[in-house]
Amino acid sequence: MRRFVLAGLALLASALAAVQALALEAPVLRSQVAVSSDVVTVGDFYSNAGLLANVPLFRSPDLGHSGRVPADVVAERARAAGLSAAGTDGLRDVLVERQSIVLDADRLSALVAGALAGQAEDVRPEDLDIAFARTPQPVHVDPAAGDPVRIEQALWSRADGRFDVTVEMVTAAGPRKQVISGVAREMVSVLTLAQPLERGQIVSADDFTVMRLPRSRVPARSVTDPAEVAGLAARSNMRPGRPLSRSDFERPQLIARGDQVTLVYEVGAMRLTTKGQALAAGAEGDLIDIVNTQSRRTVTGTVIGRGQVRVGTAPRTVAALDETPAKETAQ
Repeated sequence: MRRFVLAGLALLASALAAVQALALEAPVLRSQVAVSSDVVTVGDFYSNAGLLANVPLFRSPDLGHSGRVPADVVAERARAAGLSAAGTDGLRDVLVERQSIVLDADRLSALVAGALAGQAEDVRPEDLDIAFARTPQPVHVDPAAGDPVRIEQALWSRADGRFDVTVEMVTAAGPRKQVISGVAREMVSVLTLAQPLERGQIVSADDFTVMRLPRSRVPARSVTDPAEVAGLAARSNMRPGRPLSRSDFERPQLIARGDQVTLVYEVGAMRLTTKGQALAAGAEGDLIDIVNTQSRRTVTGTVIGRGQVRVGTAPRTVAALDETPAKETAQ
């Protein structure tokens, strides 16, 4: 008796597993369908469509368009096609969308820039600013085509920037050609100020921002890399909005004309100092004339820091003047 019970339980378990498997494999109607072909098939509408997946049920909407189909109509046609278990699965309708590639002005600009840049080794697509003679209207092209959009011919004069480009595209009506005309300007990224600068102010990378100008309008010696001028000083008061030139900057002046400075004399291991007055302004490394305030002699030295000038061999008078302070310092 116990053997019959166990056998019955085993058969029941097998039957339940079979029912569950059938339920898992049952076709399920999708609420939204996106297709790239001109027909919508059983497999587009239903998962688990099996061998009937490629059977067409409806024509697709136009490229880039969508529409709704009543779920009961979909189920009826699917059953007629042989999918006997097709149902509505609680849906009222199904949204069907026909995919497309939208060839608008932005995408066309990128295609044209790529084609024109390919004609010159020193030009990148991102360096070109494309302006169409007439703004092209968006066109839906077929993504299912092997080559939905391509540039058939590109004519470009770098002298004046004018171009004529023939574009071939595959639309719902089939292949189509269109000639696009306009001007492609070569652009250069240059630096301008992000904020005003005063004369003598030291600049850093944070003081700059980038602006793009046609190459023909870029002044000579324009700054394109912040590293070229970072750490230099503004020659004059400057405002944002114009391209910067290397001549706008100079090495920061560490000494101004008339400044009281320290003269540094180095003789071997001995270092002596005295006071002087600058007869000229100077940046680090500049040679300027200094009047020694003790001897009233004019000497020439190299600016080595703010308010400091290194001169040659120390005169005897300077050594005598600095001898006492040096001893006091040593104490």
